[in-house]
Amino acid sequence: MGVIMEINFNEEDKYYLAKKKVENIKGFYGNLTSYIGVNIVLIFINLYTTPHHLWFYWPLIWWGVGVVFHGLKVFEIFPVLGKGWEERKIKEIMDKEKENQSKWQ
Repeated sequence: MGVIMEINFNEEDKYYLAKKKVENIKGFYGNLTSYIGVNIVLIFINLYTTPHHLWFYWPLIWWGVGVVFHGLKVFEIFPVLGKGWEERKIKEIMDKEKENQSKWQ
């Protein structure tokens, strides 16, 4: 049995959430652009200076893993820490704060 939480947003809240989402998407594309640009330079440096010893794939792989996870979070494909989880956590924290304030009043 699940708990359904309905939140009523006014226009200002909707605008803020949309703006935040756009900023997150912009950040992801900045990360992706940096990933591509820097790795092209690293590949060139590696192949030009030490073609017999390939090391460029290490940052390509590990930074790539980070870019993939960043994209999964930004585009809400990875549900574990998605919007529902965030909303539940926010509600939980707000409820605890309200409870703590009522104890001391």
